[in-house]
Amino acid sequence: MDIRFLGGAREVGRSAVLVNDRLLLDFGMLTGNPPQFPVETPSPGAVVVSHGHLDHVGTVPSLLSGDDRPPVHWTPPTYELALTLARDTLKLHGGSYRCPFTENDLKRVTEVSEPHGYRETFAAAGHEVTLYDAGHIPGSAHVLVDDGDTRLLYTGDFHTDDQRLVSGTTARPDADVVLCESTYADVEHEAREDVEQRFARSVERTLWEGGTVVVPAFAIGRTQEMMLVCEAYDIPCYVDGMGKGVTEMLRGYPEFVRDADALRRAASHARFVTGRDGQRKRITDQKAAIITTSGMLSGGPAMTYIPEIRANPTNKVTMTGYQVEGTPGRDLVETGSAKIDGRVMPVSAQVEQYDFSAHADRTGLREFLESYRDTRVLVNHGDRCVAFAAELAADGFEATAPAVGDEFTV
Repeated sequence: MDIRFLGGAREVGRSAVLVNDRLLLDFGMLTGNPPQFPVETPSPGAVVVSHGHLDHVGTVPSLLSGDDRPPVHWTPPTYELALTLARDTLKLHGGSYRCPFTENDLKRVTEVSEPHGYRETFAAAGHEVTLYDAGHIPGSAHVLVDDGDTRLLYTGDFHTDDQRLVSGTTARPDADVVLCESTYADVEHEAREDVEQRFARSVERTLWEGGTVVVPAFAIGRTQEMMLVCEAYDIPCYVDGMGKGVTEMLRGYPEFVRDADALRRAASHARFVTGRDGQRKRITDQKAAIITTSGMLSGGPAMTYIPEIRANPTNKVTMTGYQVEGTPGRDLVETGSAKIDGRVMPVSAQVEQYDFSAHADRTGLREFLESYRDTRVLVNHGDRCVAFAAELAADGFEATAPAVGDEFTV
């Protein structure tokens, strides 16, 4: 089996892996200024997408801009999320270098989509492929590829511990080679229950003191997780941004969430923001948590909320996810100020950060890979891929960390 890395190797973003020059696994983008895309746009016989995050699916429509129309295989939620993200990219950046596809390319996605459930084996570009629940976000999948000689397990992004939204992965299919993500290879997550309790106590204290809490959150997965936490602790909350539509969509796929009734209760508990008639500015005077995009303060309704609440030290901003270096969210955590809507703003409101990660940590990665001790391991999707591969090799694994552009025969 030949494996070529077009992106996502020794980096987080623009995941793209070409198998036997015929089967493409993921085709994402690395957000930034400028954004980065896979180093090559291939002409695959088929595409399989692991899950609906921008760094794995964001560039898929561009594969349909020419004469080729490869089928795209994914779970139903991943298909819906891919369309949501593509529409947003077109809305924000259509016609510019930041959007490598057109409205027509997006329409073609609906024509070539082939959705599958977990553990349903299907044919794709001469390979047998099976998707397994990866426990990352609803619809996320490990991808097992069998070309008749070699079985490749592409982990995609995964989590081994339960979240409120989805259960941790338990799938460990037999494989000859494992292509494993390593996002948090050097981090041990705090127990989720402890994180939730610290978050809830902090928010409750601020509301009791008369303040407002802005909760920047990624629209896909994190917004719904924070809604579930707020409902569980009876914290009044508003929800704004793309996460509103994603929440409604996910309620249509109860089999892909851990507890559909809990998600229904969380959606009923939250108040969804329309943004009409100055509603956002009025909400900032409420004693409530405001869950809103973007998770790194790079756009979205957070651009309204942060300026409104920033001057009052009773108010609070609680970051709920990893903040990439160079983003306003990272600047806010490290310096107490951030560039919001084009100008740097000092923030007197309290700023806190919580680890609600949907990725396996160091322990989770090692526990997962223990099932593949006699299997070749290729480490990707991380900032420390080389170091983690060396650590595995020192422990007896046959492990390496490919670079973008590398090709392996296994």
